[in-house]
Amino acid sequence: MAFSAREGDLIENFKRVIFDVKGLIHPEDRIIAYPRFIPSPSGNRKRKDTSYRKVYSLSERFKFLEQTFPHYLVHDTVFDETLCSVPVCDVKKHYKPAEKLRQLRSSRRLDALETVVLQLTESLREKANILWDAIGVSGSILVGLHTADSDIDPVIYGSENCRKVHDALKSLLKDEPSQFKPYDREELEVLFDFRSKDTVMSFEDFVRTESRKALQGKFLDKDYFVRFVKDWDEVSEKYGDVRYVNIGYARIKAMVVDDSKSIFTPCSYKLSNVQILEGPKAELIEEIASFRGRFCEQAREGEEIIAQGKVEHVIDNLQEREYSRLLLGNNPSDFMMLAEA
Repeated sequence: MAFSAREGDLIENFKRVIFDVKGLIHPEDRIIAYPRFIPSPSGNRKRKDTSYRKVYSLSERFKFLEQTFPHYLVHDTVFDETLCSVPVCDVKKHYKPAEKLRQLRSSRRLDALETVVLQLTESLREKANILWDAIGVSGSILVGLHTADSDIDPVIYGSENCRKVHDALKSLLKDEPSQFKPYDREELEVLFDFRSKDTVMSFEDFVRTESRKALQGKFLDKDYFVRFVKDWDEVSEKYGDVRYVNIGYARIKAMVVDDSKSIFTPCSYKLSNVQILEGPKAELIEEIASFRGRFCEQAREGEEIIAQGKVEHVIDNLQEREYSRLLLGNNPSDFMMLAEA
C-alpha cells in the first residue's frame, strides 16, 4: 500500500527530525517535506528526553539539509526544482492532524493551550455545521512540542467543509462580542517582522492584504492560522500526471478573474490581462500558484495585482493541455500584492 501524506501532516525520521509535508502530490517512494523541528541541546522545546529547536526560513532549512541529510535534496524532474524528499523507508512516525484532535477530545489531561485548541475547533465546527472528522490540528501541538505561546494551526478537510468554515470565520470575526479577533495594526507589525525574513514586501502593502484575511487572527488572545486542504477523494492527479518546466523568474501585473481556490493550500488564482514587467516573455500566464499558506487570500476576484516568482511551463497530461503559471514561495524575493489604485 502506498504511503499517503498530505499538507498539514508531519513526519518524523529515525534521527528524530520532524518534517512538515507539502502539498498532496508525492513520488511513490518519497514524501516532499521540509524540516520543522530539529533535535538540539540548546532547543527551547522538549519532548521526553529530546530538546528541539524550530526552524522557519527556507534558507535555514536547506542549510540544515545540506549539512545533515544531503541525500534528501533531490532535483525533482516532475517539478523541475530541487526539493527536500524524505524517503518513505526513513519515516519512523506519521502524525495526522485529525487523529491528534480526536486524542485531545478524549483526553482528561489537557494543558492550557490544548484546552484553547478544543474551544476554537468546537466554535468552528458548530458555526460551520461540519463533522468532527473534517477538522484536525497541525503545527507544534500535533507533535507535542508546543509552548504556552505557540500558534494554533487547525486544518479543515474537503472543499465544501472548507467553504463553510471560511464563511463561519468571516462571520465570527465580525461578531461582537467574539472570541475571534482580526489582527490589529500592531499585531500585523509583529507578523510582518516575522514574515519579512522570508518574503520581501513593504509594511503598507503587507497591511493592505493581511488585514482582510479570515484565515488568521487571534482566538482568546492566541494566534491561529486555519489551513484548508482538499480531501483525498477530490484529488485525481497522481505524481507525474502534470509536469512543470522552469522557464525563468518574472514580475507580472494582472487581473484576478477567479479566486475560488485562494483559500486552499496549495492555493491558486486565475488571471487575465497579464503583463510581464520583468523576466522572460513566457506564453500566456494563466494563473498564480503557491504551496505556502502566506499566499492564501492574497487577492480577490476583480482586483489588479503585481506578483513576482518563478515562471513554469505546465504540461498537463490529464487535461491534455499546456500553459504557464507563476509559482510563489520558493524565493524570499517572491511576492504578490495589490496594484496601486
